[in-house]
Amino acid sequence: MTRTIVESKTKTAIIGFDQPFCVIGERINPTGRKILAEELERGDFSRVEADAIAQVAAGANILDINSGAVFSNKMAEDPRYADNNFVEPPLMREMVMRVQAIVDVPLCIDSSVPGALENGLAAAEGRPLLNSVTGEEERLELVLPLVKKYNVPVVAISNDDTGISEDPDVRFAVAKKIVERAADFGIPAHDIVVDPLVMPIGAMGTAGLQVFTLVRRLREELGVNTTCGASNISFGLPNRHGINNAFLPMAMTAGMTSAIMNPVALPIGPLKIAEKRAEIAAAGIILPEDMDDEMFVTLFGMGSTLPRAGKEMEAIRAANFLTNNDASGSEWIKFNRVAPKEGEGRARTGRRRRG
Repeated sequence: MTRTIVESKTKTAIIGFDQPFCVIGERINPTGRKILAEELERGDFSRVEADAIAQVAAGANILDINSGAVFSNKMAEDPRYADNNFVEPPLMREMVMRVQAIVDVPLCIDSSVPGALENGLAAAEGRPLLNSVTGEEERLELVLPLVKKYNVPVVAISNDDTGISEDPDVRFAVAKKIVERAADFGIPAHDIVVDPLVMPIGAMGTAGLQVFTLVRRLREELGVNTTCGASNISFGLPNRHGINNAFLPMAMTAGMTSAIMNPVALPIGPLKIAEKRAEIAAAGIILPEDMDDEMFVTLFGMGSTLPRAGKEMEAIRAANFLTNNDASGSEWIKFNRVAPKEGEGRARTGRRRRG
């Protein structure tokens, strides 16, 4: 069985056909997150640290760290801050060091900038996953030597100099090319995790079927593990969680062994709570005065005021159980165990002692 080993200083994550599905947390990424990018520009890493802790608590096995940022407010003092090649290498090093100081899971070093990749690899303890290499000749020549030098596994994305093909046979051919070129560097197939590129099903009705077929071919013909950006499948559609929850177990049974995704259900903010309270009051419903926000959002099915595991994680854990990758269902039971309310456990203990 193909197994890809990813390690931190103290913990090992295994991506493999006979292993539970590997969740790679995607939240530590300033791309498209304006507030996070501004905080990083100020040297504030508190959100990075909070995202790391929340994702691990929600069940992430590996944390992806993406340094894709430019510092627009600093451009006036130094135009180099507009250049990813200048900003990302030191930023990646600092992010890696901050994250591995507070969580013990392995890391995935994610950047399009070779200098950032090398800085991340140098700072990471253990054996991180590198994200990523493509079939573009320039990228192959830049990244594969780093993979060999640091003896790490790498994500291989199925596009090349011609771009992203809608033809799954072309994407398979690109993946095969990367695996063969990696072998020329002495990099084994079990250290290649192929991303076959999931297309949005809203734009291409066959996107789901395509990726399931591709994953089976990659497993059977190339013997490689696979990953994807899981939320791509539902891009632009309503109720994205519903689509993601169906897609992930189907991809798993097709042979997909990991996904880069958000494992956390984001907390309900005070604005939405206030709006719902006003709606309830307008309907003439009187609630207990001592009802706190967490009890309120739970009662009305809004979610939680705290970060918690998302519905996608529920679907993945159920699929692990159903595919016999969760021995005796122990992880499923643990995931669904309700913590006792404050004082409840002590009361039960007391009754046992008296009995």
